[in-house]
Amino acid sequence: MSFSLEEYLNELRPLINVDCGTYTLDGIEFIAEQFENKFLQLAGWQVKRIDCDRAGVGLEIRNKPESELIDVMLIGHMDTVFPPGTAAQRPMTLDSQKAYGPGVSDMKSGLLNIVYAMRNLSQSALDKLSICICMNPDEETGSLYSHQWIQNSAKKARYVLVAEAARADGSLVKARKGMARYKIEFSGIAAHAGNEPEKGRSAITEMAHWILAINQMTNLSSGTTLNVGVVSGGTGANIVPDHAQAIVDIRFWNNQEYDDINHQLISMIEQPYLDGIKISLHREAYKPAMIPSDETQSFMNIVEQVGSEIGLVINWQSVGGGSDANATAILGIPTLDGFGPIGAGFHSEDEYLLLDSIEPRIKLLINLLERLAQ
Repeated sequence: MSFSLEEYLNELRPLINVDCGTYTLDGIEFIAEQFENKFLQLAGWQVKRIDCDRAGVGLEIRNKPESELIDVMLIGHMDTVFPPGTAAQRPMTLDSQKAYGPGVSDMKSGLLNIVYAMRNLSQSALDKLSICICMNPDEETGSLYSHQWIQNSAKKARYVLVAEAARADGSLVKARKGMARYKIEFSGIAAHAGNEPEKGRSAITEMAHWILAINQMTNLSSGTTLNVGVVSGGTGANIVPDHAQAIVDIRFWNNQEYDDINHQLISMIEQPYLDGIKISLHREAYKPAMIPSDETQSFMNIVEQVGSEIGLVINWQSVGGGSDANATAILGIPTLDGFGPIGAGFHSEDEYLLLDSIEPRIKLLINLLERLAQ
């Protein structure tokens, strides 16, 4: 593979210097067009646009669209977590070792690495492998509008590779915690806190009971954590509050333990702590835990062998954050993550991409696909 870092960075820059947070539809469309054009310039690839409702467009890119079987599915997301205006405030910059900017490692460089790998894959590998690349527009908010499409495609796949960034120490990702996010709304009865407090039903008091109960559900020994991270309620100190709201984040390794918590929360709605309170529970996001199976372990061994052949030591991490890998691993398909370049500082102004990791990680992808084609 002949690789020019300068050319790579020139391709990366416009992908960073545009606002493309989830639901920033103009920016998502710009990113989609960029990648659509890159693949239409490659012989033998078909690009299909996927309607992802409020999130905009997704791309399904295949070299053998007529094939029912997918040998290798590659996944990456086009959105970032950043609000409009971020790209203008801090466009892509470079120093001698790193590139900086919104989404530089989470995960525009991962998407671009997929492009470079496909450009440099041998014709014999392309002839033998049925490859499907899914680029979705809403991973950062839980892939609400794309997870069904991702899972339906993954059900046809032998292997799944997710091109999120490799960890700061270069590790790939073999396991990810599951996550769920809930919005809980409490409706009470307003009353004057001085004149007729007995006529009121405090939504905030009900919420306080829930917060204490939710905190008790945390199980540190198994890695299940519940965090009531955002609360709101009330309109004035002299009014019994008739409304309150809490946002809860749950992380877990054990999918059954999460299911038990989910059922417990649902049952709590039917039995408020205070009379006259109504509660609604809405699950806004959900990703099951990604746990490596025996088949995944065998796949990891192949990756390690390929890494050794190109002089790359492969290490693995289990991490607390979710990705689209969670949605495919739960289907029982061998799924591995972290196949982008090395980066860190995700979701912050400190986000960076390690420049000297770009070419080796492209080579890892190419050589792994060549091995799977044998």
